[in-house]
Amino acid sequence: MNKKLLGLLFVGLPLFTHAADIDAGKTKSAVCAACHGAEGVSAIPIYPNLKGQKEAYLVSALKAYKANQRQGGMSAVMTGQATLLSDDDIANLAAYYSSLK
Repeated sequence: MNKKLLGLLFVGLPLFTHAADIDAGKTKSAVCAACHGAEGVSAIPIYPNLKGQKEAYLVSALKAYKANQRQGGMSAVMTGQATLLSDDDIANLAAYYSSLK
């Protein structure tokens, strides 16, 4: 395999990866519980359930809110909340909610 092709395969891959911390995500989720429920199941129909969602989807959604790329519904509230989250917070929250079955 030539070096150029090999380089293309690794573009965008992080040099270091670490497992998300489910316990840290659970702790951080206290703020989320106000709308999404203590166990990720919302009692209010307009708020989505987070329990059991796919981890990659939750990461993508939170990053989109943080970048102000999602509109409509409660996006203003979510954008405000997401801007307070670090990348580690997002990974940890996504790991926590996806771990709930």
